[in-house]
Amino acid sequence: MRVLAVDDEQLMLDMLVDRIRQARPQAEVLPFGSSRALLAWLEDTGAPFDAAFLDIEMPGISGIALAQRIKELSPDGNIIFVTGFSQYMAEAFQLHASGYIMKPVSVKAVEEELDNLRRPLPQAQPHRLRVQTFGNFEVFCDGKPIHFSRSRTKELFAYLIDRRGAGSTMGELISVLWEGRPDTGSVRSQLRSLITDLRTTLRQLEEKSIIIKRRDLIAIDPERVDCDYYRFLAGDMTAVNAFRGEYMSNYSWAEPTVGALHSLDARGPEPKEKH
Repeated sequence: MRVLAVDDEQLMLDMLVDRIRQARPQAEVLPFGSSRALLAWLEDTGAPFDAAFLDIEMPGISGIALAQRIKELSPDGNIIFVTGFSQYMAEAFQLHASGYIMKPVSVKAVEEELDNLRRPLPQAQPHRLRVQTFGNFEVFCDGKPIHFSRSRTKELFAYLIDRRGAGSTMGELISVLWEGRPDTGSVRSQLRSLITDLRTTLRQLEEKSIIIKRRDLIAIDPERVDCDYYRFLAGDMTAVNAFRGEYMSNYSWAEPTVGALHSLDARGPEPKEKH
């Protein structure tokens, strides 16, 4: 589940994000400090979202105007207004908003809105892409191994999987894939070629939307893959039992994650919250 949150006051934004994460611990929550920042992300990525919590009184583009633009870009997304003033309620519902929360935001209010979305979330479909990270890194589509034309293309995908949806800059990717090499125009050209190769490979499998490009950032949509690493973090006992101390053994940069997995394995999966 992907949830967007926007408020021009940092304290209010931090509070809103905290309440959303308490209500939906497994959700991907993306915070924005202004309407323009959220619109730039939507226009740049075209990425889908399930719910957007919008402050109403913001400078520049108000929450109401922002909602109108969001509906044009992502008509299937649920919009939930967050405000300290009740006079906007009629305007909000003229836009067919999913909900309206009064500040201060509570976890219970967020839970109720997410449990009763105007546009219910689609039923999860089986993932066509299965990613194996325990042991060596391998990728399968419909049960068949995927062939990558270049080893570094495969390594690029592995690193994005390791990042779990967090964006990576060109500079970061160069430091990982070409360890010790300076960040030059030639190396950047090679990296752009790898990104194109990866997107082409996924497009041929009809899975191109897994890659999310945001200006100088690139990431994967973690909800579009079945990954043993992700299931381990979610407390899936099958994945926990499958971990034998090895993670992406073919890549040295994966060692910090190995240490984190060992720590979690020793502690045991955290109990899931009930809602």
